[in-house]
Amino acid sequence: MGDPAAYLEIPKPGGGVETVFILREIELGRARAARVADRTCGYGEFAPPDGLASDREIRIAQSAAECFRRSGVREVWADRSLPMVFAAVFAEVGISLRCDPSLGVLERRSKSESEIEALRAAQATAEQCVRFACEWIAGCEAGAGGALRRDGGEVTSERVRAEANMWLLRRGAEPCTGAIVAGGAQGGDCHEQGSGALRTGEPIIVDIWPMNPATRYYGDCTRTVVHGRDGEVPPEVRAMHSAVAAAKKAAIAAVRAGASGEAVHGAACGAFRERGYLVGAPPEGEQRAGAAYVHGTGHGVGLDVHEPPLLDEGGPALVDGECVTIEPGLYSASLGGVRIEDMVVARAWGCENLNSIPETLTWA
Repeated sequence: MGDPAAYLEIPKPGGGVETVFILREIELGRARAARVADRTCGYGEFAPPDGLASDREIRIAQSAAECFRRSGVREVWADRSLPMVFAAVFAEVGISLRCDPSLGVLERRSKSESEIEALRAAQATAEQCVRFACEWIAGCEAGAGGALRRDGGEVTSERVRAEANMWLLRRGAEPCTGAIVAGGAQGGDCHEQGSGALRTGEPIIVDIWPMNPATRYYGDCTRTVVHGRDGEVPPEVRAMHSAVAAAKKAAIAAVRAGASGEAVHGAACGAFRERGYLVGAPPEGEQRAGAAYVHGTGHGVGLDVHEPPLLDEGGPALVDGECVTIEPGLYSASLGGVRIEDMVVARAWGCENLNSIPETLTWA
């Protein structure tokens, strides 16, 4: 739906709850067919005495407040995502609104088998798009000064993103407009999107996270490509890539239901330290020589590309069916960055890796 909606749980006098789904009237047929609640109602069914506002964001808050008022509810607990307009409208009618930051989070973290199948399909699209982009870059020609060219034109981060998004659209997936294609020194910033010309012999991070519009679930995959023959990869970049692959392997081995996100992150950090790489961002204002691991090891994935938990210091215990990314990387202000990312599902016995494409640097 493109319009705001509200899902309410109201205690019944004899125990249990009644669920009420309130949404715009033109969506009622589809919503009732989906049977997501005991009652599915339009905004107007719960119009307050003074009528509903024309603004839909205010209107849904007014409808929810009126539904609660008619049920005699005086206090409501909401999840972390509820817009502030609900608090303002509820206060006007004397309903106390409280926030439970953990409400619904654990339920979303533990994925059902049908959700895992949706994630598997979304990840298959994501990784094949990453493969396409890496092979497309590898198939370019090196022009003057090492700048990549293809079909007579300059190859830029923006052009690769456009090619990847056209690949996704042709396969019925949503385009990933924020996809990362960051080459050379730009890749030294782990969140740099990338812009301008790409060059041979430099690491290029390709990170794509498309959504499957049929299920609304996301995939998320990263690989790093260096244009040129295998022997032309700079030794420092090859060493970084080897360390990142080892860190990913160590982190994946640590994933299982009950293991903490902090332990998974610690496994990746340990692999980097064993190879002499620095872990952690430098203090503000200081510069650091050499490549370093500056971010967490991963995050949850589902109906949003970034969901709890974080695989980082203080990361919580993983639950059975949890889908998380494993994406260690090394970043150098001079050489650029190397990152490899898979998506895995935590199980009691370990984890299931949803990826199958290679980790290679050269994709020709």
